[in-house]
Amino acid sequence: MIAIITGDIIDSKNLKDQNNWLVPIKTLFSQWGKTPKHWEIYRGDSFQVELAKAEEALNVAIQIKAIIKNVSSKKASKRTSPIDVRMAIGIGEKEFDANRVSESNGEAFINSGEKFETLKKTKQSLAIQSPWAKFDKDFNLYLKLANIEMDSWSISSGELISAVLKYPKKTQLEIGQLLGIEQNSVSGRYKRTHIEEILELDKMYREKLTELIDK
Repeated sequence: MIAIITGDIIDSKNLKDQNNWLVPIKTLFSQWGKTPKHWEIYRGDSFQVELAKAEEALNVAIQIKAIIKNVSSKKASKRTSPIDVRMAIGIGEKEFDANRVSESNGEAFINSGEKFETLKKTKQSLAIQSPWAKFDKDFNLYLKLANIEMDSWSISSGELISAVLKYPKKTQLEIGQLLGIEQNSVSGRYKRTHIEEILELDKMYREKLTELIDK
């Protein structure tokens, strides 16, 4: 089982500079392979990335969300960012392996594409489609609730979450040192972003998906 994340930048016209999101996203995606074999960015504001381990997909989607939330824009203040990202996670088999991820095919690609087409209508910024209907029903409800928090992340929230996900073993003190802020400020951001609850959701996603894949 692999995972395909299909996404686009919401309100991309408000970006000061396309490189503000392209550079960090390219750096992130390079962890999972090379472009265009494993990931592609196209039409200026859209992307697709293939993950060999479907269990990593939610964590990667959260990392992408955090990076985009940390991007400055024409309308952004120090506390808020109007820039967001819309993503669909598709899980399944890969049946045709091409030289470009956009030309490969299989269940995971179909699931990701189908779910992505529904996001604007459902006004959901992150959703999932897999071979298991009950898993999808349960997790899309969880994600709908999680999106209430994640969609409201500020620029400083995105900065914190990116650091926490990149360095999961670092303490709040060490995260503060990385960001150049005091530990009490880190603690406050932890509470405001509900990062611990988001990480619990990611843990449950991994556990439930692993159970289904291993059956």
